[in-house]
Parts: sequence; C-alpha cells; structure tokens
Amino acid sequence: MMTKPTEHQTAVSDPRRPEGRGRKLADCVSREELRELSRTTNWQGALMLGGDLALLAAAFALAIAWTNPLTLLVAILLIAGRQLALSIVLHDCAHKSLFRTPALNEFAGRWIGGAAVDVPLDLYRDYHLNHHRHAGTHQDPDQGLVKAYPVTRDSLRRKFVRDLTGQTAIRDLIMAWRKPDWGQKAPFLVFQLVLVLALAAAGAVWAYALWWSARIFIYPAIMRLRNIGEHGVAANRHDTEPRLNTHTTLASVLERLLVAPNNVNFHLEHHMFAAVPPYHLPRLHQLLSERGYYEGYACVTHGYPAMLGKAVRAG
Repeated sequence: MMTKPTEHQTAVSDPRRPEGRGRKLADCVSREELRELSRTTNWQGALMLGGDLALLAAAFALAIAWTNPLTLLVAILLIAGRQLALSIVLHDCAHKSLFRTPALNEFAGRWIGGAAVDVPLDLYRDYHLNHHRHAGTHQDPDQGLVKAYPVTRDSLRRKFVRDLTGQTAIRDLIMAWRKPDWGQKAPFLVFQLVLVLALAAAGAVWAYALWWSARIFIYPAIMRLRNIGEHGVAANRHDTEPRLNTHTTLASVLERLLVAPNNVNFHLEHHMFAAVPPYHLPRLHQLLSERGYYEGYACVTHGYPAMLGKAVRAG
C-alpha cells in the first residue's frame, strides 16, 4: 500500500511535478471499495494459475500434434509468455495476494512460480518488498534495471538483440549456477523433472527443447519489456509519488497473451495497493481512471509499441 517516505529515504524532487493536478487517492476509492478489491479467494487464484498451466500444456500439445516450423515458433512464444506468467505467480505469492490460504501462496510461489524461473521465494520476497518500500528513492534495488532510460533507438535495439540471441540468458544462467545452493535449487530441479516426465509420457521428450528455447531466446526480451513498462518510462523514478515513479501499460488481447499475463501490466495500481490481488487490478484501474486519478500525469500508455516509444530519446 502507498506509504509516506521515511526520513531514511532520499528522493529527488521534480520541478515539473504536477502539484495540484489529478485527484487525491482518497477521493477516488473508498475504504469499502478497497476492502472489497483486496479480498483474495482461492478459486480466483486457482483459476489464474490453472489458466497459466493449461496454456503452457496447450503450447506443448500444439507443437507435438502438428510439428512444423510455424507451430514450433508459436509454441515457443506461448511458452515464453507462460514463463513470465509463472514469474508473476511467484511475485503475487510473495505478496501473499494470489490465494486466500497462506499455505497455497507459499506452495505455489515456491514449487510452481519460483520453481519455473529458478528464483527462490524467500529471497525474492525480501528483495521485492525492498523495491516497494523504497520505490522512488535511490535505495530502490530495481533502479539499476531501468536507470538508463530513456535510451537511444540504437541502444534499445542492441539490448533486444542481446536478449533475442541468447546472450542475456546465458550470462544470467552462468551467474545463477556459479555457486549453486542445492537446497534453494530443489524446486527448480523438481519442476524440470516433472516437465520431462510429462513430455516423456506424451512420447515427446524432444519437446523439452522448446522450454529452453523460450527461456534462452524469448523470455529475457519479455522481461525487459516488463521492466521498461513498469518503471523505465515513468516520469520521474526519483520521486515518491507513485504516478511519477511507476507506469501502467494498457495491453491488447494479444499482448496479454504474449507479454502481459496475469494483469502484470497494471503496475501502478499494484504499487499503490500491493494487497489487491492480480485478478482485481483491472477493476481498480477502471475506478481510478473514471474518477480522474490519472489526470495530469503521464503514467498510463495504451499498448506496448507506444510504451517503447517513450523509452527512446533522440540522439
């Protein structure tokens, strides 16, 4: 939930900050509405997670049933999108906001979401909550991911070339496995074993290569899109006002399928109320939009192409 900066936070004021523009948060959403929006349910969490896993299975099934270059490409794109979706499951479970039952958040976050992307739940939770605690300050651990934006068109192109040619993933994998903690790696190894056994049962162990093709060549680019869209194009990342340090991208159906699963694109709304589960973020955005909360702030963009346009500067 949005909090006032502490005396230990160091924010840089923006002289262009639109003081007096836009409405106060308390004028746009009532306590009763917020209480309703913050209500988690096990069935909605299961529906979101089940949808992610079903689409992942469908992507493999497509490639296995009709194996040709087109279906293999489509499958890889869909699998990469579900890898991001499972990383968002990790994110939401770290906030304890996907399921109502705490044990379900712990299990799904550790053995499904975190396991899929090889990120331990406990380590991620500590890191990510610091990001929320220090958003808009120099203490934000995520500042390094987006500090260079906006960048030149050539610089942005080079970044995506590194992602799409596997250079980013190989670098990250080497770092992750340089000195492995096998206890922390257990969920990842179990997830990979289950995936291999499931494909073996389908008579298509070869399809396991699709997972790693997506992980190495597509997933890093989608993650870069996510980081840019969440904070890279924010008006002022060194201001504690969420409408200045965080950004929302309104996604099309195709974008939601490929690069913005599980309502991750509603990032400004998530930063304002982290307790609101992902399945209620669109409704929260709608309420705030209808009631003028975003007026006077360049914090919402329609579509990822337009969002990337904001990430580019002349020169």
